[in-house]
Amino acid sequence: MKKIVISEFMDTNAVKSLEDKFQVTYDKTLVDKQEELLSLLQDCDALIVRNKTQVRGALLDAAPNLRAVGRLGVGLDNIDVAACKARGIAVIPATGANSVSVAEYVMAGLLMLARGCYQRCSEVAAGQWPRATMQGGEIFGKTLGLLGFGGIARDVARRAQAFDMKVIAYDPFIAADAPLWQDHKVTPVSFEDMLAQSDAISLHVPLTDSTRNLFNAERIASMKNGAFLINSSRGGIVDEAALGEALRSGKMGGAMIDVFAREPLPAGSPLADAPNCLLTPHIAGVTKESNTRVSAMIAEKVAAALAEN
Repeated sequence: MKKIVISEFMDTNAVKSLEDKFQVTYDKTLVDKQEELLSLLQDCDALIVRNKTQVRGALLDAAPNLRAVGRLGVGLDNIDVAACKARGIAVIPATGANSVSVAEYVMAGLLMLARGCYQRCSEVAAGQWPRATMQGGEIFGKTLGLLGFGGIARDVARRAQAFDMKVIAYDPFIAADAPLWQDHKVTPVSFEDMLAQSDAISLHVPLTDSTRNLFNAERIASMKNGAFLINSSRGGIVDEAALGEALRSGKMGGAMIDVFAREPLPAGSPLADAPNCLLTPHIAGVTKESNTRVSAMIAEKVAAALAEN
């Protein structure tokens, strides 16, 4: 019987569906037990991970029989895709399964940052009544810039348009005359124009050599005064020190950051004391519903991949 190892949390119903067909080892804490994980991989046919397990180097060397890696999510920066391809290992992301969760996260961020009051509930609970400083603003009529225009960004665009926002986007991999721009009522612009025109920017690109520190001090300075930034894609795209400084100086109006260059985010980060800055622990795409969808998709696709080998 073929063997599957699952090193991070997965929906239990999806795990059970695999246990009907394969020998499954499921321990959501395996990612933190490196020696045990490497031992289990010696005769493993498939590995299922989230974003913390590093599928590269010693791990791949310890798994000579590995034929499939299922990723409970869409980002692949924790997986050496080239090395997997060279070894004949299929890398299987859960494309599309968590799009709704991320899109709703972005919209929640836009609304919370614009109003600026939800971070101050403790003041009201303590008997204060700071109405004059809690006026906030609206997203109605504002311009949302999207960096990248894949499936998740398109879901964000539809929701933003329902709030009567104007949506523009920069994606160098989509031709400016491609029909999908008109289909989605989104205007393609240059990167520089997106920075200059957007009241808020949401990031939807992978972490690559070309996107690492893309939002550095110089590019943040090119954004509109008081603009918002939401990063639910990958840490490392935004220079956290530059962002913290822009928030403290008032250059930027707020930020909602879900992903960081180092995770967990170290205590004392430049973002820790930044005003109107919402920090979450890499959970934009993780809801009860998306976990069920992502897990079911990966269970089905990994099972299919093993059936072919």
